[in-house]
Amino acid sequence: MRWNEFDAAVLSRIPPERLVSDPDLRLAHGTDASFYRLVPERIVRLDSLDEVRFVLGVCRELHLPCTFRAAGTSLSGQALSDSVLITLTDSWRGHRILDQGERIALQPGVIGADANRYLAPLGRKIGPDPASINACKLGGIAANNASGMCCGTAQSCYHTLHAMTLLLADGTLLESSDPHSRAAFAAKRPELLAGLAALRAEVLANEALAAKIRHKYRLKNTTGYAINALLDHEDPIDILTHLMIGSEGTLGFIAEVVLDTVPEYPHKASALLVFRDAEQACLATSRLKAAPVAAVELMDGRSLRSVAGKPGLPDFIKTLDLAACALLVEVHGESKEALVDRCEQVMAIAAEFAQVASVPFTTDSAGLWAIRKGLFPAVGAVRTTGTTVIIEDVAFPIERLAEGVAGLQQLFDRFEYDEAIIFGHALEGNLHFVFTQGFEEPAQVARYGAFMDAVAELVAVRFGGSLKAEHGTGRNMAPYVELEWGPEGMALMRRIKALLDPDNLLNPGVIINDDPKAHLAHLKPMPASDAIVDPCIECGFCEAVCPSRTLSLSPRQRIVLYRELARRNRADEPSNQLARLFDYQGIDTCAATGLCADRCPVGINTGSLIKKLRSEKYSRFVPIARWSADHFAGVTRSARGALGLKAIAGKLLGDKALAGLVNGVRHLSGQRTPAWLPTLPGPSRYRWPPGEGGNGRSNERTVVYLPSCASRVFGQQEEAPSLPEVVQSLLNKAGCRVIVPTGVEGLCCGMPYDSKGMSEVAEAKRADLAEALWQASEQGRWPALLDTSPCVQRLLSGELGKGLRVFEPSAFVLEHLLPHLELTPIDETVMLHITCSSRRMGLGEAMLSVARACAREVIVPEHIQCCGFAGDKGLMTPELNAAALASLPAQVPTDCRQGFSNSRTCEMGLSQHAGIPYHSILYLVDQAAR
Repeated sequence: MRWNEFDAAVLSRIPPERLVSDPDLRLAHGTDASFYRLVPERIVRLDSLDEVRFVLGVCRELHLPCTFRAAGTSLSGQALSDSVLITLTDSWRGHRILDQGERIALQPGVIGADANRYLAPLGRKIGPDPASINACKLGGIAANNASGMCCGTAQSCYHTLHAMTLLLADGTLLESSDPHSRAAFAAKRPELLAGLAALRAEVLANEALAAKIRHKYRLKNTTGYAINALLDHEDPIDILTHLMIGSEGTLGFIAEVVLDTVPEYPHKASALLVFRDAEQACLATSRLKAAPVAAVELMDGRSLRSVAGKPGLPDFIKTLDLAACALLVEVHGESKEALVDRCEQVMAIAAEFAQVASVPFTTDSAGLWAIRKGLFPAVGAVRTTGTTVIIEDVAFPIERLAEGVAGLQQLFDRFEYDEAIIFGHALEGNLHFVFTQGFEEPAQVARYGAFMDAVAELVAVRFGGSLKAEHGTGRNMAPYVELEWGPEGMALMRRIKALLDPDNLLNPGVIINDDPKAHLAHLKPMPASDAIVDPCIECGFCEAVCPSRTLSLSPRQRIVLYRELARRNRADEPSNQLARLFDYQGIDTCAATGLCADRCPVGINTGSLIKKLRSEKYSRFVPIARWSADHFAGVTRSARGALGLKAIAGKLLGDKALAGLVNGVRHLSGQRTPAWLPTLPGPSRYRWPPGEGGNGRSNERTVVYLPSCASRVFGQQEEAPSLPEVVQSLLNKAGCRVIVPTGVEGLCCGMPYDSKGMSEVAEAKRADLAEALWQASEQGRWPALLDTSPCVQRLLSGELGKGLRVFEPSAFVLEHLLPHLELTPIDETVMLHITCSSRRMGLGEAMLSVARACAREVIVPEHIQCCGFAGDKGLMTPELNAAALASLPAQVPTDCRQGFSNSRTCEMGLSQHAGIPYHSILYLVDQAAR
């Protein structure tokens, strides 16, 4: 009954689409990166601080616990709820750069990497640099006191906090940078400030406890609350704001943080130093602590063995024994001279210890960091299906780091975690260890429980270290907080919780939990579903780039529901309702671009699974697809004819009446026919004769040009010339001889079939196109230009003729046209959409450099990795295109008249939602070129 009351109260203020009550969707949206599973009773997506205050009031009135979540990349179970889960819409992305970049104000929905992007032009960055920085958000960074490889302790969120806006459980708001807000807060909550002052006085009077706190925070430490705030700050409000850092949503809601920024040095170099054993590596680390180093990453012998043989890594890694231990050292400098000097200092120190191999300092260090970044995926990739990958992080006093490494390795052997590896931020004594664990059998759970008991005893008792260095206490380490801090420290934390959240409504069970076995409850099942996605650990790194994440499901959520569907089918449980829901939420609304694979630690392309499921869904249409592929020239002619009829009907009926007719038919068909698009153009009028063309002056300047099927079918709006005409114009200006393949009307890369999962038909078309280009290019003698980027990506997905060079527009312009053109940038601000295919081929910077060479100012809109048009999705599932581009209109300047991209269908969707016409980037080059 309480949930009916909750729904009624919430819906009086919050739109129904932002309240999730469906049990299957709650399962999908309630999952985080940890190995725990709690399903929230309700999920509410909130748009503003006023809405958060309102929903908190409803929870308080009904005595319903609630949990706040940002990106859900937390590893220790702190972003889960079995009650109310409060998540944030994209409205929480606000930021303000202050004091010429010395500080930055950030709302909790800002992704960490975006904050650094805002600061980059000023040579600054935020201090925290967690490995998840491309996905995690500032709300989570602050709530977990996240740090990272170069952050250390001095540059953590706690130590760089300048001000905070926070909301307490009772609805009290504090803006700590505003004197009026501070005064109002003091007047409303005097007992809270007095209580914090009293706790500070008690700690100062307790020399043993104060000494313990100072010792613990000499290390990286996120176990329990940041009670060092009671020693570090005198003003109770400053104590309060710093207690909020690392409180994991158990003390209040962080609505904004103002962080002091740190320098982002322009010159960097890295070296890989491999020592005889962990003792030598750790002794070297102790000496490097005082050296001018930015990061020192330790990797034990098992870590190195796990990545041996990977492409691009040094061959000597294969020959190392398990006793070896490596340090990956990074050095920063304000100048090249300073960088060289610091590198020499580091190498001189390292030479004092027994090394067995090394890669000297290099500024081209991506390959070295690939070793470090590949460790976690290396374990994940070899785990048994049904198990999960667990990553723990502890910190030892650096002077006992070697003993700590040895102790952990002994525990791995004792509990038979043979695949376990150790790596971490050695300068801080912070070690991560990764191992695989199943939870299906009681014996497996018992083994894990005994192992964690032994780890806690080793780290917290024997070495006086911290059980959670940077991942947060969560549910996983809550039963061990008292073991680390002792009765007095634990009592202090309980009093802090009681002062700020007396009703225990905020994220109960996290940090403070009276159940000694809480870390063994609510363990997440990882049932086998499909080999494509079975390696997924549900980390959520994929979500930031998914175009459907605000409409339906993200890749992580698709996998969660698909796993549940597979489990129910195996258990013979009812699954029809879930299957129907997944048909739209999972299959129909996935753009299948593969951007998720680029962000995934283990390279999972959820789109591949969706295409596989579509192949099953559309299997009855394969004969029709084969017929259309065999008669592709006729199909494209028919499509042009249909567009011509549309233009005629529009003139006779008017666009409004025609839109009503088309959308009416769509409604009657159950959304099986295309939607009306105001930006749907008329047919392409250009005709391209096969064979040679153009007025090339040099036989060596020859290009094979393939107009894509989209540019052969679709014309342009506003009487603009067709794309093939623009290509011909540019090639003529550059003095190129043009060859158009024979039978061009019947050629296609296979993308329309591939997106439906019809892989055999798609591959046949791709192979035909590759052969046609091979012949037209005289067996690879001439480069081939395709005017649409997705076609190039599709073509490159399989074999090509040896030596055949295939280009999309931007790369072709850079390599083959710019040397022969004189460019005068147009005096305009233009929009640029970098397509997902260009991103996946690593051509984003190429597109940007071409655009910047041709226009005064180029704007690449934020947070749009894919437009969501996805072939025919813009016509058949137009809401996906609308959701993906929801933030676009607000980013188009009022004086901007045109935008550019390199995919004809994407340009149609962009034109509709941006309010300005989008054309191929080749139009921009043609405007600027002479």
